[in-house]
Amino acid sequence: MAAQNKEFPIQKTDAEWQAELSPEAFKVLRKHGTERAGTSPLDKVYDEGTYSCAGCGTPLFLADTKFNSGTGWPSFFLPIDGAVETTVDRTLFMTRTEVHCAKCGGHLGHVFNDGPKPTGLRYCMNGVSMNFEPQA
Repeated sequence: MAAQNKEFPIQKTDAEWQAELSPEAFKVLRKHGTERAGTSPLDKVYDEGTYSCAGCGTPLFLADTKFNSGTGWPSFFLPIDGAVETTVDRTLFMTRTEVHCAKCGGHLGHVFNDGPKPTGLRYCMNGVSMNFEPQA
């Protein structure tokens, strides 16, 4: 169930994704799950580097856009240009803005309007949906 059945540049079957991803990453990226708050080691990483999609490797966020939101999930105020797309998520009896990878459609998290300047946005991401590559 990738972002409202849109065709993305990277297409794989559920079986192919399951063979490549951990069970938790598959649940989040491909089935729109959410990891428990405070469980991702990436929440406390503030080194210089790049966060990329755990499904396809697309760079998503630069470390200098990360901030401590206190939510228990890695949070950013700005994605890399063209790296993510959004859709309307009406699950859980509310309307939210879902964030997904622009290349594979993997579910990353949600974006909210309570972030810091300069954007005022909080991209609240599941750590299991990303990998971190420290700057060399």
